[in-house]
Amino acid sequence: MSTNSAYLSVIVPAYNEAERLPSTLSRLQQYLSNKSYRFEVIVVLDGPSDASAVVLRSMANEISHLKIIDRSHNRGKGFSVTEGMLAARGQIRLFTDADNSTDIAHFDQMRPLFDQGCDVVIASRNAADVAGAAQVVSQAWHKRAIGKVGNRIVQLAAVPGIWDTQCGFKAFRAEAAEKIFSQTTIDRWGFDIEVLALAQRLNYKIGIIPARWLNDDRSHVKMSDYLHVLGDTFTVRRNLLAGKYKV
Repeated sequence: MSTNSAYLSVIVPAYNEAERLPSTLSRLQQYLSNKSYRFEVIVVLDGPSDASAVVLRSMANEISHLKIIDRSHNRGKGFSVTEGMLAARGQIRLFTDADNSTDIAHFDQMRPLFDQGCDVVIASRNAADVAGAAQVVSQAWHKRAIGKVGNRIVQLAAVPGIWDTQCGFKAFRAEAAEKIFSQTTIDRWGFDIEVLALAQRLNYKIGIIPARWLNDDRSHVKMSDYLHVLGDTFTVRRNLLAGKYKV
């Protein structure tokens, strides 16, 4: 790792986020500008059809060490996170959602776990993973119910022992990020499952911190996406059984 590299890379995948990007990026700037370590913020524009690109460029002078990946075609959140992770130069690489539903200050809890030898640290909204996890502003009841059923399937098929695979706040050491994201195949919402399945298959030490998560009703996740995530889960299962991932 070059001495000129950042300590922390923050990757923000963004589709149609003209409304939410300004407050999220301002919050990132507020938090990171008070830290002693070097950082970079990478926003990956996933072929937006709104004014996300215009809004982002209007803020370019306000956000320190901002990098923009502007892709004209929509490929999905998983593809965007992968693109950002592999372009990043940080010793630790964190992806976070454009709505800041898990506030960037959660990274303060992650650092000690990396210092203790973890390769991957994730946030969870489920107290079965770690005490203190909570949905402070929760999803609609039907989304929570579907999520609980879906997670049991995810655990049986691909990622045993983790109750919340989908929280959009996960960080990786550089080596782990490169080994994991260079092998991912899922471009959309189910990518978290593949990422964690790969981390487990590669025997990386995974730490979990409690999230105090705030739901945003403007989420782009549709009901049909839950079905796609289950389909992606079985794709990961087949890949694991077929030995498609390099260990």
